[in-house]
Amino acid sequence: MGSHRRITGSPPASALMLTLLCASWVLAAAQNYSAIFNFGDSITDTGNLCTNGRPSQITFTQPPYGETFFGTPTCRCSDGRVVVDFLSDQFGLAFLPPSKSSSADFKQGANMAITGATAMDAPFFRSLGLSDRIWNNGPISFQLQWFQQIATSVCGQSCKSYLANSLFVFGEFGGNDYNAMIFGGYTTEQTKKYTPKIVNTISRGIDKLIAMGATDIVVPGVLPIGCFPIYLTIYQSSNSSDYDDLGCLNKFNDLSTYHNTLLQKRVDIIQSRHRKTARIMYADFYSGVYDMVRNPQNYGFSSVFETCCGSGGGKYNYQNSARCGMQGASACASPAAHLSWDGIHLTEAAYKQITDGWLKGRYCRPPILHS
Repeated sequence: MGSHRRITGSPPASALMLTLLCASWVLAAAQNYSAIFNFGDSITDTGNLCTNGRPSQITFTQPPYGETFFGTPTCRCSDGRVVVDFLSDQFGLAFLPPSKSSSADFKQGANMAITGATAMDAPFFRSLGLSDRIWNNGPISFQLQWFQQIATSVCGQSCKSYLANSLFVFGEFGGNDYNAMIFGGYTTEQTKKYTPKIVNTISRGIDKLIAMGATDIVVPGVLPIGCFPIYLTIYQSSNSSDYDDLGCLNKFNDLSTYHNTLLQKRVDIIQSRHRKTARIMYADFYSGVYDMVRNPQNYGFSSVFETCCGSGGGKYNYQNSARCGMQGASACASPAAHLSWDGIHLTEAAYKQITDGWLKGRYCRPPILHS
């Protein structure tokens, strides 16, 4: 047997490069999704509300929406791309067509999200005297029906392998439910009484997706609404104790935190029931955005509370009667330096950072990308 020389010290650069390339290849191979199916509201709507035209009274169908990436309004509530667009890029898929489109090719997925969507159905809001606060009917139950119709048209009765190789993003849901209650006069404490019902509805939706054949499901929580210009403007307070150390309104963030705590527990329960057949990922929308508020310099932001697009002026540059897309409203010179696009939704730059956190695991448990 020949002698062996022990090699010490650092490996050559070429070996390190080969190792990194192999690791990257393994990661990519494990994440070769053939389609993405998204559910939600205006945070990720890519055009469902506009499939029957673009009425001028809907502000996000007007410039300067879409200016950063598309150069024109696309019915996305941002200056450019949203989370599902970046996920599509990551996996080499086309941008998701809206599910209500009559001419789209859905083989690489579809987007059921629609602006104004709620978790709960219309009768729930009617029972609370809030029917006038729900202006668009696209709750979870409807979106699941839209998905079922699309799945049948794409894969017929043999959907198991197709759906098992697809990524599902279910939410966020709940934001518009809380908006309806709060703007309808409910206190946050009164609103919290309905959070278990909202979370139960979301969890039932996850169960239904699994029953249909979904295996990889991302479930985002709700955002820290107490840090958003719309809430900061409408509910400004002279009492400093109403705000946290960053300037966000405590009671609204407490509501979001309560929702997310219940949702995480339900996600864990669902995962425990389907440990061998599904991977349920909790995406922490709240922590991702809140860290941007706390450490804006880490993300290239110079402004976190001032709306980029609008004409409201003041500390937050938000006014409901002078919103982005309305006559006289204009966008800031550098949307990429702002967290908030229109006071309600985020900038493309923020959504890119959030997506990275979901993919790599900083704000997603477990991360979407895995070896």
